[in-house]
Amino acid sequence: MDREQYERIERYMRKQMRMCDGAHDAEHVLRVLGVGLDIAAHEPDADVDVVIAACLLHDVGRREQMERGKGCHARIGAKKAEKFLKKSGFGGDFARHVADCVRTHRFRSGDAPETIEAKILYDADKVDVCGATGVARTLFYQGRLGGALYSLTADGAIADRDDAGGETFFGEYRYKLERIGERLLTPRGREIALERRTAAQAFYESMLAEVRASREEAAALLERALEGAP
Repeated sequence: MDREQYERIERYMRKQMRMCDGAHDAEHVLRVLGVGLDIAAHEPDADVDVVIAACLLHDVGRREQMERGKGCHARIGAKKAEKFLKKSGFGGDFARHVADCVRTHRFRSGDAPETIEAKILYDADKVDVCGATGVARTLFYQGRLGGALYSLTADGAIADRDDAGGETFFGEYRYKLERIGERLLTPRGREIALERRTAAQAFYESMLAEVRASREEAAALLERALEGAP
């Protein structure tokens, strides 16, 4: 891939990402590209041109998913990516390979990545959910969706295990962020995720301790105040 081809794909990506949220914007895409190239450098059989195009185009279906409120951005994006690449003069085999990578990059999907390029994109995208960046993106996205920081169990305790709930930050951390590195498909991807895990874990544990302490203190102070009330 030459510079002109790269810039054509990047311009298309930026246009498609213009209306997306801050957790899934052009900067997210470029971070994924950086990690993807890092992983590809450790995979001698990887087609770097496919990796570049797939990373740049992996979220071009996000806007449609947001507007419709349903559908799979990975599958929508795969169709858009293939159409764009063919229209832009890339070969059919190349366009289909990139589209396959895009289609299988989603965490919540039954479509498993099979080629090394698809596995690289999958890992690179998930690495951006690891560490401090992953915490910030998750909080941002949960806020946009109207989600809560945490939920309560039936007895009023803070839910922080399997009962945490997917519509909360605690729930998303437990479901996805906590062990996502173990689910990655390349050695280098797992290595990067492991390097970032400490930051996310420290944030979660600090926040859990703080909210528990405030709720317990509030309950005790409220009880004391009510007991002294006339």
